[in-house]
Amino acid sequence: MPSLRATIDADKVSEQGVPAIQINTAGGCHLDANMIAKALDNLTLEDIDLVFVENVGNLVCTAEFVLGEHKRVVLLSVPEGHDKPYKYPMMFTEADVVLITKSDVLPHFDFNTDIFAKGVSGLNPGARIFPVSCKTGDGLEAWLAWLESALSEVKALRT
Repeated sequence: MPSLRATIDADKVSEQGVPAIQINTAGGCHLDANMIAKALDNLTLEDIDLVFVENVGNLVCTAEFVLGEHKRVVLLSVPEGHDKPYKYPMMFTEADVVLITKSDVLPHFDFNTDIFAKGVSGLNPGARIFPVSCKTGDGLEAWLAWLESALSEVKALRT
């Protein structure tokens, strides 16, 4: 039975040997840069090459807040629908990458990847789109190659 604590996601990540910090927004709809700065104080940053910040909330307010990130990744699952770039343009305008998650269920949903991609590219021609499935592994190789390249770019900026 899952833990009733509010750290379920952080616990899952930590179980894999990856340092994870759960940030409590105290009911707020998004993280802010001060919350991130405080959380980073709990990590040994000298030993870490990459930090993922999963912002909470919806596809509206989280895009409005800069957290100090180098890259922005939007995850949109197939069941959410292909219309989201048209309904929530700011999130997709700000993204470096859009991951279409749960791509293994595409045959079971009315999700048109062409309409989705047209919406994203109309807002943000530079955004990369990767359909991925963590269940089957499809698409993960391309996404991870992009991530490694982006990490190399950021490291080069630091030297």
